Amino acid sequence: MQYLYQKISYLRGITDGLKIDESTDEGKIFLHIIDALEEIVDTMDAIVEAQEDIEDYIAFIDEDLSDVEEELYGVDFDDDFEDFDDFDDFQFDDYMDDFEEDVVFEEDDDNEADEEDPEQ
Repeated sequence: MQYLYQKISYLRGITDGLKIDESTDEGKIFLHIIDALEEIVDTMDAIVEAQEDIEDYIAFIDEDLSDVEEELYGVDFDDDFEDFDDFDDFQFDDYMDDFEEDVVFEEDDDNEADEEDPEQ
């Protein structure tokens, strides 16, 4: 977010350097736009900070939940799911008598079957 504050400071410097008069309509518009941008960046900065706090809190709750699960069930569940990493890989073979060749279909991540030639 610091780069946004730098850009706003740069814009303020330009308006000061160009001696934009606040009494003109154009000057009022430029200065109010810069003020609005600064308020937007302040709000975004507060949102990012709140999100980081929430992420830290969720990580803390997740660690506590893991401790409770391990205490209740006596098993560390973090390692158990490594066995299922390839569970989604789906493949089947079909031998076609008419063509006398193997046809292999594999399911991609987007759940569409692709036909592969096994002799390649």
